[in-house]
Amino acid sequence: MSANITFFPVGNGDMTLIALESGRFLLIDINIRAGADDPDGDEPDVAAALRKRLPRDTQGRLYVDAFLLSHPDEDHCRGLRNHFHLGPPGDWSEDQDKILIREMWSSPIVFRRAGRNHTLCADAEAWNKEARRRVKYFRENKTAADGERILILGEDEDGKTDDLQGILVKIDETFSRINGQEDDSLVSRLLAPLPINDDEEKLSKNKSSTILQLSLSGGGEPDMCRFLTGGDAEVAIWEALWGRHATDPDVLSYDVLLTPHHCSWHSLSYDSWSEYGEEAEVCRGARNALSQTKTGATLVASSKPVADDDSDPPCIRAKREYSDIAVDCGGSFRCVGDTSPETLQIEVGPNGPKVTARRLAAATVMGSGVIGRQPVGHG
Repeated sequence: MSANITFFPVGNGDMTLIALESGRFLLIDINIRAGADDPDGDEPDVAAALRKRLPRDTQGRLYVDAFLLSHPDEDHCRGLRNHFHLGPPGDWSEDQDKILIREMWSSPIVFRRAGRNHTLCADAEAWNKEARRRVKYFRENKTAADGERILILGEDEDGKTDDLQGILVKIDETFSRINGQEDDSLVSRLLAPLPINDDEEKLSKNKSSTILQLSLSGGGEPDMCRFLTGGDAEVAIWEALWGRHATDPDVLSYDVLLTPHHCSWHSLSYDSWSEYGEEAEVCRGARNALSQTKTGATLVASSKPVADDDSDPPCIRAKREYSDIAVDCGGSFRCVGDTSPETLQIEVGPNGPKVTARRLAAATVMGSGVIGRQPVGHG
């Protein structure tokens, strides 16, 4: 099976499916809006498009091998209860035919910070409840099967995850497991959420999210595409990451970047775009963290089309910054909203990644462009 990354057109929200060469599937966030579920609605039916791309197990259940929720904002988990099975896998219903999440990837720190700053939506509450159920299952059984597994990304405060070493990934660790199995077609590095420290208030107010650098195999060759994904992480997070990794920027390098917070200016600057306009200043540390491109890198905005106005997100000034980063490495800036209702897809082969656009139903290649492979990181 060939590896690919599919970005679904979900407006200002995230929904990304990674198909690994091993045949396993990793889903990152969802934003299945009411209009997408309405046969008469104007929004693309991304749920149907997702289902067509997923396999079924021996019991006839559609599944993803892993589902990463970067953080619990509604535009990253909308549609969870309607389209995914929650609860013990034995309760899965053929009549409802919901998608089974074989393994959840979840961060307790992200949820803790979110809960302190705003009320969780119903889908986020449902995710949190299911994550707690799976953690309890692991504590009681010390093992888990499909539909019971969870991977904890980052240590919780006050030693709350100290007894979960078998399912815990710590900051800056790499791992190659998915759904409880080692998979040499994927190497993941956990970069955030950063642990609680003296800067907690600053980090909490800047949309803490799980940030991963994912290295995908292509054509049987390892590390053919590095994908950097960071949910809605904003400027303080990226500045802090640069402070941690400026001497080893390769851990932030990418062939494909999902521009954080839907191409928001808030990931690049402490200044408000609507208030300061062109006088708003870029945070050099955050921009450096987001500039560690490989030659020909593609920077993707999962957002509606970017307008030249005061909107944020997406923000025209952020688009200009990301476009400049792309020009510097001979790459390109792409907006998923510009390809809607097609998906934006990146196929990963032995020569690296290649950008294509595909119809939601699945398969017609609309155009392509080769992405290079040599690192040209900026500092």
